[in-house]
Amino acid sequence: MPQIKLTAPLSGPMVESLRIGQRVLLNGVIYTAAEEAHRRMAETLRRGGELPFPIAGQILFYVSFSPAKPGRLCGSIGLSASDRLDEYSPQLIAQGLKGMIGKGVRSSETVKAMNKHKAVYFAAVSGASALIASLVKSCRVVAYPELCDEAIYELVVENLPLIVVNDVLGGDLYKESARIYDVRRC
Repeated sequence: MPQIKLTAPLSGPMVESLRIGQRVLLNGVIYTAAEEAHRRMAETLRRGGELPFPIAGQILFYVSFSPAKPGRLCGSIGLSASDRLDEYSPQLIAQGLKGMIGKGVRSSETVKAMNKHKAVYFAAVSGASALIASLVKSCRVVAYPELCDEAIYELVVENLPLIVVNDVLGGDLYKESARIYDVRRC
């Protein structure tokens, strides 16, 4: 399967064309958000406030940073477990979020929200934090600077390798892979 080049932010037709198992090289602007940033965004929406960046068409990258070495834009980027953010994800997806990047499975509520509002979930290579950081061309805090490495950062990435795990049709790469493995074991 060939790699697909995507540029963020994502359009509806772009997201709807993606299928589980497809390999993607992502370029453009994405935003980081860890658990506390998600909690704050959800609270802002509950109060009727504006999010700190326009979420429609955007991608959230579930990470935290290690300190940047001298001369580097950012430190190594460690992936966060996505299921910790599932409490907040459906609300953000309903606001127009089109993609999420992390590691691990998503809750059934988040998957339903992705299907209903046409969003996708990508997995990044876990354990490749220095490589991922080398693909960041710009990095700046856009919200919650008091959270330090868990603040919301705007990143410009170039050729970030990802794989589609959940698509808009309800496909789930983790479940499909487990099914194939179980069939082959017999």
